[in-house]
Amino acid sequence: MGPFLGLGMAGIVLLAFSLAFDGLLEGALDGLFDGWLSLPVIAGFVSMLGFTGAIVLGTTGLGPGAAAAAGALAGAGAGGLTYRVCRALARDDGGAAPRTSGLVGSAGFVVTAVPAGGYGEVLLRLGGQPVKYAAIAEGPLATGAEVWVTGTPSSTLVSVRAVER
Repeated sequence: MGPFLGLGMAGIVLLAFSLAFDGLLEGALDGLFDGWLSLPVIAGFVSMLGFTGAIVLGTTGLGPGAAAAAGALAGAGAGGLTYRVCRALARDDGGAAPRTSGLVGSAGFVVTAVPAGGYGEVLLRLGGQPVKYAAIAEGPLATGAEVWVTGTPSSTLVSVRAVER
């Protein structure tokens, strides 16, 4: 059972190594195995092989060969799952940076009064964060008034109109 536990612990150490030196093996092999021979996948395989082999050897009457076979099967499953999770994390492309043009149609509040034909300031939410923008409006807007964004003439200026309720 000792060698199996040693393999399991070696897999955990290899996982810590892969976190510290991310991409080392992938860079050395230059995409030869398309991620199947990455450090996290090898670590998942080795640790699952060792710990499953130790469990099978310690809880059943089967010998080391059967424990190694069960461990290799479980290790292949863990390695495959690790590969799929790493690929899913690597291709996460849903987080486009928020743009000022996305403010059109959003609501906000006037924080510095906007005079007719002049500039004031409004507080809007961009990407979930409150951001203060310079604002222009056709008519005067008082501090605290709720406004809708009607356009974004520049990256720091928005045109707004009062919300009519």
